[in-house]
Amino acid sequence: MSALAVLPAVAPSRPTLAVDLGAVAANVRTFAALNPLLAVVKADGFGHGAADVARTALAHGATGLGVTSIDEAFALRDHGIDAPVLSWLNPVDADWEGAAGAGVEVAVPSLEHLLAQPPGARVHLHLDVDMARDGAAPAEWLALCGAARRLERAGALEVVGLMGHLGCADEPDHPANATARTRFAWGLETARAAGLRPRVRHLAATSATLTDPRTHHTLSRVGAGLVGIDPSRTTALRPALTLTAPLVTLREVRPGTPVGYGHTWVADRRTTLGLLPVGYADGLPRLASGRGEVWVSGRRRPLVGRISMDMAVVDLGDTPARPGDPVTVFGPGDAGEPTVREWADWADTIEHEVATGLGSRLHRTTVATPLRSLA
Repeated sequence: MSALAVLPAVAPSRPTLAVDLGAVAANVRTFAALNPLLAVVKADGFGHGAADVARTALAHGATGLGVTSIDEAFALRDHGIDAPVLSWLNPVDADWEGAAGAGVEVAVPSLEHLLAQPPGARVHLHLDVDMARDGAAPAEWLALCGAARRLERAGALEVVGLMGHLGCADEPDHPANATARTRFAWGLETARAAGLRPRVRHLAATSATLTDPRTHHTLSRVGAGLVGIDPSRTTALRPALTLTAPLVTLREVRPGTPVGYGHTWVADRRTTLGLLPVGYADGLPRLASGRGEVWVSGRRRPLVGRISMDMAVVDLGDTPARPGDPVTVFGPGDAGEPTVREWADWADTIEHEVATGLGSRLHRTTVATPLRSLA
């Protein structure tokens, strides 16, 4: 028979996601020292809070902001942020008038997008350099540049930038990077031959900014790096997220006790199990079941059984703990606690997916550790 300890009837703690804006500031300064910086705050600032990350980035060296959709740009304006903003992924019938009226620059990946622009639009022509994804195909680039120049000469719009995006920058030695650099250089020459003179040219995102100065041009677009994610795994950035949750109950179990859906884990000894009120609806990857660890009372302890929608179970062993004690699910790793990178590895995914998948039920707060060097 198991013994169950129940959370005392006091003011309850709750799962809390803390965003360290001091870490963001330190990361911003690292990138701003390498190249003029467009701070990308798409997907709610990679799950860290777009407005908070944007303000921090602008205060510590960023010259402008980047987002995916025009709606994301409008949200920044609604927060009173009046810095330059670029939006680069929108359908042909997007609110171009609203964007122009709000001073939002937009990327143009096709002739149809170009012709949809209202008078006074400020655009960045977007060339697909190697991904067959967003951006104009090379076969369409000459026509797009020519049409843009005609509209610019007529005073209908201004071409302020040219942009591309690297598909393999997280592998600095990948041969595709050289091909992409060459294609972007060709795109710039084609635009100049058409008579365009854009003041900004940007190809590099986080990984290329850190590893390949040949991609820097006049501006770098950095998003993941601002919050401590380096896809190239070459640079020690400062992770900005810490997720904690209280132990709800503790349960002593005998050998042979199964845990969770499917009984994928069965106790092989007498042990103590702790219940955490976070699960895949809160962003813990279900694929990390059987691999994930958490930090309890100064020790790493494994999660056992399947991660459920709302909860996860930790095998405490002989770790001293009581109901209500805080557990660190992930953090910067300074004390030995798991990091977002480790959670991504346990789930066979990338840190971006973990960070942007954190659920709305989590109580969110910001902290600001003292700004310090990352060297």
